[in-house]
Amino acid sequence: MHQTQSNLIEIQNKIKKKINESSGNKYNPKIIAVSKTFPEQEILPLLNSGHNEFGENKVQEATQKWKNLKEKYDQVRLHMLGKLQTNKVKNAVEIFDYIHSLDNLKLANKLAKEIHEKNKEIKIFIQINLGGESQKSGIDPSNLEVFYKNCLDLKLNIIGTMCIPPDNQDPKPFFKEMLNLNNKINLSEISMGMTNDFLEAIEFKSTYLRIGTGIFGKRFI
Repeated sequence: MHQTQSNLIEIQNKIKKKINESSGNKYNPKIIAVSKTFPEQEILPLLNSGHNEFGENKVQEATQKWKNLKEKYDQVRLHMLGKLQTNKVKNAVEIFDYIHSLDNLKLANKLAKEIHEKNKEIKIFIQINLGGESQKSGIDPSNLEVFYKNCLDLKLNIIGTMCIPPDNQDPKPFFKEMLNLNNKINLSEISMGMTNDFLEAIEFKSTYLRIGTGIFGKRFI
């Protein structure tokens, strides 16, 4: 068994254990294997074992890596996790199935235009900057309801919200706030939790966990 497969099984077992220990309704969060910077040979063992959810941060890298793979593995669902520039939207709409980083109206308008022109089904998360960090993307939480309404007016398929908590802080208060914000606008999906904090994210009902290093190992690029 390839190391990535073993790592994924270990993470799945940790998730099951955490959910079983938690009170309340049971649920099954999806694991996005974040394959950015990793070559095809590191991805193939997961594909061949039936894993279908993968994430990338850059449009060009995703296109080069996944165009042929998605034709061969047609069950793959590819997630755009990084900041999406408006000049890359056309190519992003062609290769991705999910976009986790919608954070401004200009991008929303561009996405709507490309999605409707290509008649694509793309599911979108609104990225929220919970920590007010200037170096991170995301809308201010106070603007969420208005921004969400604007996205609905553009007929975008908004399924949930996404966040990256501030580094070196307890993520739980931020995950709790995300759950409250998501409930406020009646969305069912939340994209939060990475290699170092996915178990904490499960406590607050994250439905998409973005795990890279925990599956693929350390990045050298």
